[in-house]
Amino acid sequence: MTLIEKLHSLSLVLPAPPAPAASYVAVSRHERLLYVSGQGPMQGFTPIITGRVGADVTEERAAQAARLAALNALAALHNYCGLDRIESIVKLTAFVCSTADFHRQHIVVNGASDLLISLFGSAGLHSRSAVGVYTLPFNIPVEIELIAAMTPD
Repeated sequence: MTLIEKLHSLSLVLPAPPAPAASYVAVSRHERLLYVSGQGPMQGFTPIITGRVGADVTEERAAQAARLAALNALAALHNYCGLDRIESIVKLTAFVCSTADFHRQHIVVNGASDLLISLFGSAGLHSRSAVGVYTLPFNIPVEIELIAAMTPD
C-alpha cells in the first residue's frame, strides 16, 4: 500500500503543497536528508485554526492543528520527491503558541507524531522537540518542522 493509499484509509487527503510565505523554500536537501520548513494548520495562506493554546484553543483542537501542520509538511515532501521516496522521519520540531500556564505542549504535538507513526510505521518514529512560544505567524497555534531521510537515488 502506498502512503497516499494509507492516508485515504485514514480518511485523510494530502492538501495542495504549501507555498512559502516569505523568503525561503518549503524543502531543502542535503544528501539524503530533507529539511521541511515550518508548516502550520493552513490552507494556502489562510490559517484554518488560530489562537493561543490554553486561552483561545483547546488542547484537543491544538492537536488537530498539529496534525494538519504535519499533513502540510507531508504535502511539501510529496511535492519535492513523492512520499514513497521517504525512507524515514528523522526529527520533528514543534512550536506551540500557548499561555504561560499551559504545560502540555508535548501532548499537543502528538497530533503530528501519531499521524507520522500511523503512516510510516516504525520508520515514522522520530526524535522530537515540543517548545512553547508566545506567538507564531498568522496567529496559528502550532508550527511543525520535519527532517526526513530519502531513499538513495
